[in-house]
Amino acid sequence: SFAAEQRARMTAMENATENAGEMIEQLTLAYNKARQAAITKEILEVAGGAEAMRKAEEA
Repeated sequence: SFAAEQRARMTAMENATENAGEMIEQLTLAYNKARQAAITKEILEVAGGAEAMRKAEEA
């Protein structure tokens, strides 16, 4: 019947919406982890460069 077909479509869209939301959460988490790793790497590089300069000035 028409009502059953519409309900099936609605259920499919609800499931697709829920799956998209979960995918967004996973991608956001992955993005934030990658971003934090890049920030940490940059901080370590700056700190390493500062330490190298300090040692060079002492020599």
